[in-house]
Amino acid sequence: MTLLHASTIGDGLPHVALVHGFTQTSNSMLPLANTISNRSTVKLVDAPNHGGSATVSLDCNAGADALCATVGDAVYIGYSMGARLCLHAALQHPKHVQALVLISGTAGIEDAELRLQRRASDETLADHIEQVGTESFITEWLSRPMFSNLKSTPADILDRNRNTAASLATSLRLAGTGAQNSLWSSLHSLDMPVLLIAGQEDETFCSNAAKMKELIGDNATTAIVKNSGHSVHLEQLEDCSNLITNWLDQQTNR
Repeated sequence: MTLLHASTIGDGLPHVALVHGFTQTSNSMLPLANTISNRSTVKLVDAPNHGGSATVSLDCNAGADALCATVGDAVYIGYSMGARLCLHAALQHPKHVQALVLISGTAGIEDAELRLQRRASDETLADHIEQVGTESFITEWLSRPMFSNLKSTPADILDRNRNTAASLATSLRLAGTGAQNSLWSSLHSLDMPVLLIAGQEDETFCSNAAKMKELIGDNATTAIVKNSGHSVHLEQLEDCSNLITNWLDQQTNR
């Protein structure tokens, strides 16, 4: 059984798993973890090909299996790439995923031709990462418009640079949005509580959240965070944390 590297903080209920985005490590989720660990047991997971799981190379399906084997029964909270991984986990192992929080998440690319184009684009980007190295790529990555609201500290950048060019390239090839199968047609089967969070200035992922809510149904809630782009939990930590904790309280009190 494949397991992922993880660390645990806090001692309470519910158990919560946090999964980071592409180029990050579980350290990037510590600010959010610290806001909820006084009331929960929080497991910070390094996704495949990242951080302490750098040598664990898995596609989305196998990555979800490994995530559930590592975490067990919990509330699964994922950001961006981590949201896609958590969504796979919820569909493949619904008994483990007691509740699901997707921050800037998507169910993939529905159109097969567009998915092929994205896969080719991801392959080109993976080649580029291997050519220029991690440090140069991280600088390029964080200069993208989707991260214009994100104030990255030297410590954040140093932590991202722990990832190797080879591991990041492998992550894109195996588990990038182009490699992922479309999950849109399966969303109706989710019967656990689902919270869909997006930043108001991230129009693509606000649209994703609205569409996912429609397909999941009444057990899904959409929350749009003001003055925020893609990295909602880092740009507006307090607002995002309050949304999650209040929503979790509502589930507990039902």
